[in-house]
Amino acid sequence: MSEMKDSTHGEAGSQATAASRLLSTTSIWSDAPAPPPAPKSTAVSPPAPAPAAVAAAPVAVEVRPAAPSSASAQPRSTPWPPRQLSLALQGGGTFAAFTWGVLERLLEEPIEIDTISGASAGAVNALLLASGLAEGGREAARSRLSRFWLRLMHEGSFRSLMLVGGFSPAGSSVAFGPTLRSGQFDPFDLDPLRQALLRDIDFSALRGAQCPKLLIAATRIRDGQQQIFRNDAVTADVALASTCPPLVHCAVEIDGEAYWDGGFGGNPPLLRLVQETTTPDVLLVQVTPARDGYVPITLAAIDRRLDQIAANAALNAEIAAIAWAQPHAASSLRLTRIAAEDSVDGLAQRSSTDLGRGFIRLLHRSGRAAAERWLGQDAKAGAPSASAQVLAASEPALT
Repeated sequence: MSEMKDSTHGEAGSQATAASRLLSTTSIWSDAPAPPPAPKSTAVSPPAPAPAAVAAAPVAVEVRPAAPSSASAQPRSTPWPPRQLSLALQGGGTFAAFTWGVLERLLEEPIEIDTISGASAGAVNALLLASGLAEGGREAARSRLSRFWLRLMHEGSFRSLMLVGGFSPAGSSVAFGPTLRSGQFDPFDLDPLRQALLRDIDFSALRGAQCPKLLIAATRIRDGQQQIFRNDAVTADVALASTCPPLVHCAVEIDGEAYWDGGFGGNPPLLRLVQETTTPDVLLVQVTPARDGYVPITLAAIDRRLDQIAANAALNAEIAAIAWAQPHAASSLRLTRIAAEDSVDGLAQRSSTDLGRGFIRLLHRSGRAAAERWLGQDAKAGAPSASAQVLAASEPALT
């Protein structure tokens, strides 16, 4: 998989940490080196008796709420809350206002952000956060996020929805008819969108030494593969490509390649983040609901549910791959998740194109409260509280 070159943030190399070694020892990525073959044994003596089996971590895991008893029974050697953290930010239209609240609360803590991955609206949040941190630290990042979302909320325009990728393919065709499906109509020129991004994101600051490493995803139309853009390659066009709804405006061309919304290939990119982060702590902020207690029957409801399922399918596969690789690592990765659906009742029934001020403010408040619970700690165990979601062992799901 070809990738844009990043000369500012190089590969971990010999300085790779436990998180990056976790996945580099496996061959589940096409561009990851396979482990060298074991040397053939030349011993001729009878084999020694087999040692007692060593208990290993389960092969498959799931992300689920941690029970208070397990948190206290399994103390961790690393502190909680973590002092360094990498972030995986999912896209989901206006649901990403929940991430705004999460990030705002995290920025009030002395936590160093190492790497940020994002797709669609998650990419916009990632760029706002990284640009602010590079220019003026945590307070500047908080200000940029707040300014962007407040302006989005008060404008309440079609352009605002395009900025955060708030349209699913089927939903767009239902709302705007076959003209959009045929690609013959572009409701908005790209220039106003580009200018809106340039107004709030200083793309030159993303190349500075103080900026966290960025992994921004877009989907190559030619082969359907995920393209990761790193700091030196991130521009306003990259941000537009990552948030580009295929049936709302034309594909975004970058260096001769055409791109659509990054959420199709990985929402957000998690495997690559875990492979390249230099910290063992990774927080996934998931805004698209995974659960829904209702069976949809109307066209709009069916489309909404299909969109939610598709948005989480790639993410679930990446979590399963990380779980599969976990037993092969010398040290464990601590992957935690904050899910919007755990804090906002009935989120699966809401529209990700809802620009209502009350709804966005609800998402923002819920994100702050969820981050507050995530930061809660057991002083003795030094582990996440029951309100956090952690990578925990479960029955095998991969056979």
